[in-house]
Formats: sequence, C-alpha cells, structure tokens
Amino acid sequence: MEIRLSGITNDSIVDGMGIRLTVFTQGCTHHCKNCHNPQTHDPNGGYLKDTDTIVEMLAENPLLDGVTLSGGEPFLQVDACTELAKQAHGLGLNVWAYTGFVWEDLLGTEKETLLKEVDVLVDGLFVESLKSLDLLFCGSSNQRLIDVKESFAKSTVVLWK
Repeated sequence: MEIRLSGITNDSIVDGMGIRLTVFTQGCTHHCKNCHNPQTHDPNGGYLKDTDTIVEMLAENPLLDGVTLSGGEPFLQVDACTELAKQAHGLGLNVWAYTGFVWEDLLGTEKETLLKEVDVLVDGLFVESLKSLDLLFCGSSNQRLIDVKESFAKSTVVLWK
C-alpha cells in the first residue's frame, strides 16, 4: 500500500518514548500558525513510498522501541497508517501518533480505525500562544498525551504517564 510522505527519521528520541522510527506523512488541513513542519501541509507534495518498505525499516533496526506517525496529519491517510501500525505491533513495537484533531472528534468516525491501533496519541492543534519548551513530547499546553488502550477501556480520556 502506498503512503504519501514528507520524510522518515530513524533513531528519533524526540517523537515519543524510547528510540523511534518517525514517519512524517504529507498533507495537513490544520495549518497551525508557526507549525514545526509547514513543508508537510501540501497534500500533493512529498513523495510516495510503499508501506512494506517502511515495515522492512522497522524490522531491520533492533534498537527501535516503536514507530511514531507524525506529519502533516496521519489521520488523513487512515488506511496506510493503520497498516503501518498493525505491522509495527506485529513486530512487538509500540505506536505513537501526533494529530491536530482531538480525541473526541476521532471517535465514531472512519479515523477511529487508526486510533484503535495507536498506543499513545498526542492530540490537539499546535497553539503558538500556548507553546512551551518544557512540555514532554508536545509543543503547546493544550495538547494531551493520551493512553489510547486505557481510554477505550474506561470510555474516557486517560492521560499517558
């Protein structure tokens, strides 16, 4: 399956807990002011890559703890990102995802398919006036780090610790 990407970073330590392969999807409709990755906004930009090639990269790196789906907006490429997440879990890796959407708006939509394959979700738009360099794994204080499995189990948002 093909996915449109802006890029891939191997051995990242800033996009979630542990050592990660970060997949930067291409295309975003949020256009947050002073976005960290504005080059990812154009849905026709970037390049196409087969998800199997990314899975091979995951399998070949024994140091990885997981994969992070970032962007752009990974929830605009639900099918390809869901496939990557499932394959990563099959390799014993965890899955983090960054989204400008909020948890509540993903529930009950086609995007929930991907959400159910994520372990930790960083949700919410980047808001420049709430920016803080002191935050763990997010850029602005409105964003939440959500334990997805616990949140589904308890039918309420449970923050990741």
